[in-house]
Amino acid sequence: MKDYFGKDASILKDKKLFLFDMDGTIYCENHLFDGVLELLQAITEKEGRYAFITNNPTKSVKDYIKKLEMLGIHGLTEDNFFTSAQAAVMIFKEKFGDDLIYAQGTRSFIKELQDNGLTVTEEYTTNAKAILVAFDTEITAQKMRTTCEMLTKNDIPYYATNPDWVCPVDFGSIPDCGSMCFGYEKATKKAPIFIGKPEPTMILTIMEKFGYQKKEVLVIGDRVYTDIASGVNAGVDTICVLSGEATLQDIADSDIKPTFVLKSVKDIQI
Repeated sequence: MKDYFGKDASILKDKKLFLFDMDGTIYCENHLFDGVLELLQAITEKEGRYAFITNNPTKSVKDYIKKLEMLGIHGLTEDNFFTSAQAAVMIFKEKFGDDLIYAQGTRSFIKELQDNGLTVTEEYTTNAKAILVAFDTEITAQKMRTTCEMLTKNDIPYYATNPDWVCPVDFGSIPDCGSMCFGYEKATKKAPIFIGKPEPTMILTIMEKFGYQKKEVLVIGDRVYTDIASGVNAGVDTICVLSGEATLQDIADSDIKPTFVLKSVKDIQI
């Protein structure tokens, strides 16, 4: 097998743990890309394992399972996922324990935090010990005002789930968490610590959980500065697919290089 540029990609047959981004990689909104089901079946038949690592925190893991079942991917459990929301839970439980935190995000995101034991408020308060902002497809003017008030009046740690500038949709893209936080920075002069990819946390956590070595792992994604960068930071091989955000020019212009480039997951041969 060769990649888009003719590079030998035969080492893909030696991979055992396949970590997929979601938006722009295996689907766009409610459209599952061609070849996804066949690739997942091939991984299962070779007794490999796959998981989905996404910077999109708008859905809880339970809601993601429901969405993928609707798209035709069945038999999934919580072990098949690691989201930026889950990474945030890990960090916040370690750093803030039972402390009150202010969080902005979708209803599903807030419930995910609460179900995992975090004490959360969505209202302005002086009692919060930290601020967490997520990509929010339910954003309102009041939410933005409250977050700006929290950032302006409280000198406390400020985190955000992911640095993605845009999220793919069927007509193009919409602003993601990175763009939202850039707006907040212009308004409040405060920038967050980003949690999700390109940090290697999701990859390294899953590798450790299931006992895989770096040479056995492959990360597949459509963004150079998050998906591919996280794989590079974790020291594992990567595939950048051209079905989402990244273009060939983006890849050429970036200092971060994927191991392989393919048009889509349909072209992955294992």
